[in-house]
Amino acid sequence: MIRLDKDGGLWIATLDRPDKANALTGAMLSDLADIAEAAALQAQVFVLTGAGKVFSAGADLEAARAGLATSPVWERLSSAIAAFPGLSIAALNGTVAGGAMGMALACDIRIAVPGAGAFYPVMKLGFLPQPSDPARLSALIGPARARMILMAGQKIDSETALAWGLFDRITPEGESVLDTARALAADALAASPAHVAGIKALCRL
Repeated sequence: MIRLDKDGGLWIATLDRPDKANALTGAMLSDLADIAEAAALQAQVFVLTGAGKVFSAGADLEAARAGLATSPVWERLSSAIAAFPGLSIAALNGTVAGGAMGMALACDIRIAVPGAGAFYPVMKLGFLPQPSDPARLSALIGPARARMILMAGQKIDSETALAWGLFDRITPEGESVLDTARALAADALAASPAHVAGIKALCRL
């Protein structure tokens, strides 16, 4: 349920469970973590996207109730993405929800199609967010807005997400989110891995 496409130094991992809104199982999270860890050794740009009209609805609810909600695999995945030495891009083909926010927050850049929203209903569902997610969210949009999402359960539309800094770009109508990702990746793909890693290190907060 994870598809990996490689084009030289560009790796694109696609959540491919569109019939279930790309809801995440433990196996999918483990596969993604394996891919992100391998990409750190071989790729210059790592892109995450989804099949269908939703990036991900978050954890598969049955799996979450069975223990996935508190599994360390979420943190393993977001940590692997955050540690990726090249450019990481979340190419959101639709709404990102719940635990899937963690992998998007760990990326360097988040781009989204018009109409994509974001929400993280941990308060309503009775789960805690994954350990690194609140700090990453607060760093992007500020602590008060992070509380709006995590504590007040607010669903953020694409324009609000852009204005707040949660999304970095909304793709123009009719433009593929992957085409936008490839355009943003071009300079990093043309540079040496060491140069990309050096600039990324200077950009860290």
